[in-house]
Amino acid sequence: MPYRLALFAVSFLPAVAMGMTVRYEVDPAHTYPSFEADHMGGLSTWRGKFNATRGEVSLDRAAGTGSVTIEVDIASIDFGHDEMNRHAIAADLFDAADHPRANYTGTLAGFRDGAPTRVEGKLTLRGVMHPLALDIVSFKCMPHPMLKREVCGADARAVLQRDAFGISAGKDHGFDMRVALRIQVEAVQVASAPAVRAD
Repeated sequence: MPYRLALFAVSFLPAVAMGMTVRYEVDPAHTYPSFEADHMGGLSTWRGKFNATRGEVSLDRAAGTGSVTIEVDIASIDFGHDEMNRHAIAADLFDAADHPRANYTGTLAGFRDGAPTRVEGKLTLRGVMHPLALDIVSFKCMPHPMLKREVCGADARAVLQRDAFGISAGKDHGFDMRVALRIQVEAVQVASAPAVRAD
C-alpha cells in the first residue's frame, strides 16, 4: 500500500478505537429519498423522488450511538412527469406553498459491528409530526478517494400512512394510503470539525 494511502486510512482509526463522535454532512448530489405510492387502488404504482436534500449525521461507531437530521425541499419532487410534479406540490397533496420542507430527526440504533441497522425518529411532513422508524438495509463507511475524507453511505426503507400527514387525496376512490420510502444517502465527514472524544 502506498505511504500516502496508508496514512490516509490510518487517520480514521483513532475515532473508532477511542470512541469519538464524527460529524458528516449529507451530500445532496448522492442523496435521493424516493417513494412508491398506489394509483387507483392497485391499478399501478407511481414512483418519485426528491432532488434537493440536506442534513447532518453524527456517528460514534465504537459506542454504538449517532443521530441524523434531514431536511427535504418539497418543491424538488420529481415523478419524471411535469404535470404530476405540479399537482404534487398543490394544496391537496404536499402543499409546498405553506409547507415547503419535510424534516426528519432520528437516533441511530441497533448497531452491529459498528454499523447501525435502524433509525428511531420522527418525520414532520405538511406540518404534521409522527414517529417513523427506518430500517437500514446497508451501511458502509470508507475513505473518499477524491475528497480525502471519510464518507458513509446507507440504504434505508420504511412505510408510512400518507393520510396521517393530511395527504388523503384519492382515499375516497380506494387509493391505498400506504407509501413505501426508499432512501439512499451519502454523507461526507465535516473537514473543519474534528472528532469529539466521548466521555
